[in-house]
Amino acid sequence: MSTGKLAIRTVYFSMLGNVLLAGIKFLAGIFGNSFALIADGIESLVDVFSSILILFGLKYAQRPADENHPYGHGKAEALITFMVVGFLIVSAATIAFQAIQNIQTPHPSPENWTLGILGAIILWKEISYQIVLSRSKKLHSSSLKAEAWHHRSDAITSVAAFIGIIIAVIGGEGFEVADDYAALFASGFILYNCYLIFRPALGEVMDENNYEELTDEIRKIASTVPGIKGTEKCYIRKAGMKYHVDLHASVDGDLSVKKGHDIAHDLKDTLKLELPELGHILIHIEPF
Repeated sequence: MSTGKLAIRTVYFSMLGNVLLAGIKFLAGIFGNSFALIADGIESLVDVFSSILILFGLKYAQRPADENHPYGHGKAEALITFMVVGFLIVSAATIAFQAIQNIQTPHPSPENWTLGILGAIILWKEISYQIVLSRSKKLHSSSLKAEAWHHRSDAITSVAAFIGIIIAVIGGEGFEVADDYAALFASGFILYNCYLIFRPALGEVMDENNYEELTDEIRKIASTVPGIKGTEKCYIRKAGMKYHVDLHASVDGDLSVKKGHDIAHDLKDTLKLELPELGHILIHIEPF
């Protein structure tokens, strides 16, 4: 299966899970008198719309290079990530506002049975986080990483709701607001995750050269290619699931232009073979 198809299948997996969980959380929150669960449901619903955006971004980013986009369309993935962060900020603000309103308004304590539902939700969301995060690392996808953090933030908000409901149930009268404070904490955690998702995507759009491990691997592979005496500048830019590389390689200064050109092609082919995640590779030959 291609990287693009695997990424899209991963998003469908997340989307289906979020649709089911949003329905379960809303129903449990309404009938179980738990706003923390309803807040959790709001986040899951927002995650569904976010998944739709990510799906669109991944499909667009898979378009091949053309005359106007010689480096492909991978940057669309980071731009979609910005929109996903916007959705998360809106959901966090909505949850926080409603939690503050509920803290100021008397209401009944949550039902005990909501704890069982939350426990199952926490387990499922953590499993989903591990699956999606693993695939985001395998595919080098910033939008899949954002999708993974949706699952982790959902798990954390569910843990907060779980703690809040336990306090409300055990404490009895006067402790009903513990559930709402849990929702308020969840909104703050969502905002924190927004930064964790936003920062790498911003670096991608700004072409930050911050890939030391990949740079070392490129230099190591280059040293094995016959005719390459060493490497100098190595600039890396990320676009979607591909890394574009500008590499200065040193060869014997007495070689003909054609021989230097052939060595550069050998180096490029070797890098492509050893590191499939590389996209456009520009080799600049320098005399050693």
